[in-house]
Amino acid sequence: MVEHGFRKAGVVGPTPTIGCVNLQEKYNSLQQILNKLGKVIVAYSGGVDSTFLLKTAVDTLGPENILACIAKGPSLPQSQYSQAIEMAKNMGIKVQTVEPNELADEKFTANNPDRCFHCKSHLLSVLTRLAKEKKFDCVVCGHNLNDKDDFRPGNRAAKIFGIRSPLMEAELTKDDIRQLSRQLNLPTAESPASPCLASRISYGLEITEKRLKQIEDAEEFLKKLGFVEFRVRHHGDIARIEVHPEDIEKIIAEPACSLIVEKLKSLGFKFITVDLQGFRSGSLNEPLTEKQKQKSL
Repeated sequence: MVEHGFRKAGVVGPTPTIGCVNLQEKYNSLQQILNKLGKVIVAYSGGVDSTFLLKTAVDTLGPENILACIAKGPSLPQSQYSQAIEMAKNMGIKVQTVEPNELADEKFTANNPDRCFHCKSHLLSVLTRLAKEKKFDCVVCGHNLNDKDDFRPGNRAAKIFGIRSPLMEAELTKDDIRQLSRQLNLPTAESPASPCLASRISYGLEITEKRLKQIEDAEEFLKKLGFVEFRVRHHGDIARIEVHPEDIEKIIAEPACSLIVEKLKSLGFKFITVDLQGFRSGSLNEPLTEKQKQKSL
C-alpha cells in the first residue's frame, strides 16, 4: 500500500446552487446520510460518481474524517489513476493506493459473466479490513440509482461486505450527479463513463495483463486522435471499436483509419473493425441470456 499525503482543504465547502427543488432535496438527503456515517473510507476511482461522492463527503464531514482509497492495477488506465490522484490533491484529500491483485484469482481471470463480482470482492475485502485497522466506521462506494437497473454483479459484493452506497440511498441518478458536479465545478462533470479495462474483454476470453495493456494503449491512441467517448472491445485477434454514430465517418476516413489500423496491429490485433451500431455502454452483455444474468447477480 502506498499512501499519498496532501494539504488540507476547508472543512465545509459551499453548498451548490441547485435550480431543481427535488435535486436540492436529494443533495440534502445525501449530506444527512453521510453525517450519520461518521468516519468513512471512500472507494475512489476518479470517475464521475466516486469523485462527486468524495467531494460531498469532504464538504460534509471534513477531510480529517475521510480516507479515499484507489485500487491500482492493470485494470485501471495509468492516465485515469494519475488524474484521480491530482483531483484528490486539489480537494485536499489524502489518498491511499491499494493493490487487490485480482489477476491472481482464476475466478476473475476466467472472465465469466460474474467477473465483476470477483473483482469487487477483492477490493472490498481490502477496504473493509483497512477500515477496521484504521478505525473508520464504514466503507462507501459510488453506486447510483441507475445501477439498480443495470447488469452489475459487483453490487452483490457490496451487499456481502456491508458497503454503503449513499448516492443510491439518496436516489441520485447519473444525470443528477453530473448536474451537481457542474455546480461544484468538478472536472468530472462532463467526463464519459470510465468502467475498468476488463469490461472491454469478451466473456470467456481470459483476462491477462497483456490484453488489458493492449486495450489501454489502443484507447489512449484514440484519445490522442480527438475521440472522446468510445470503447475498444477485445475479441482475441479482433479489436471492435465503438464510437458514436456521428463519429463513424471520422474514424473510417483517412488519415485516421490508416493510423488506427497501423497502431492497433502493432499492439497485436490482427483485425480492426468499427461497430456500425455505434457506442453503447455494456455492449458485451448483449449476448447474455436472462438466465445467465440472474445466475451472476
